[in-house]
Amino acid sequence: MSAPAIHGAAGVRPSSPPGRLTEVELVWREKQIEHWIRFGHAVHEQILDRRRRVLSFPAGAVFAFVRWASNGFGTVVSRIDILRAVRAGDGYQTLPSVRPGGEILLQTSGWPSVECVLLLIDAIEALDIDPAEAAPDYWRHVHNRLAAGDAPRSYSRQQHRAWRLRQRAEP
Repeated sequence: MSAPAIHGAAGVRPSSPPGRLTEVELVWREKQIEHWIRFGHAVHEQILDRRRRVLSFPAGAVFAFVRWASNGFGTVVSRIDILRAVRAGDGYQTLPSVRPGGEILLQTSGWPSVECVLLLIDAIEALDIDPAEAAPDYWRHVHNRLAAGDAPRSYSRQQHRAWRLRQRAEP
């Protein structure tokens, strides 16, 4: 089995300006360590070797970074982070494999929580909405509900429409 396809990477442009991008190093060692992007629109990809590559995201881009690892006894890490790439001078949180870091919209670990987030992403895509374009407040809502042990609400077309209208109205 090979590394999963990068969702949204079809428009990868190798000529993006360096230094203003958030870089995510992806690793794929079958059944040992697997890092991948579940959604997001990378503007640059650098292949380091057959198991590692670096994707770059522009400021403001939202993406989901999944990390999984196992050893001889089973899964040791299962997590998903939904991040927004930061602009130069913005504050950010650091994460392993993400340079310089990002604004964390959602962070969860443990397979039941990760699976819940993956199912919510699938549900958003079923509405014909790109999860990278969903309201950042929705991802914060999911994070908070999971942290509290509650079930998050589903994302809706009405919520997405309100988010898009708010984006147009804000300067």
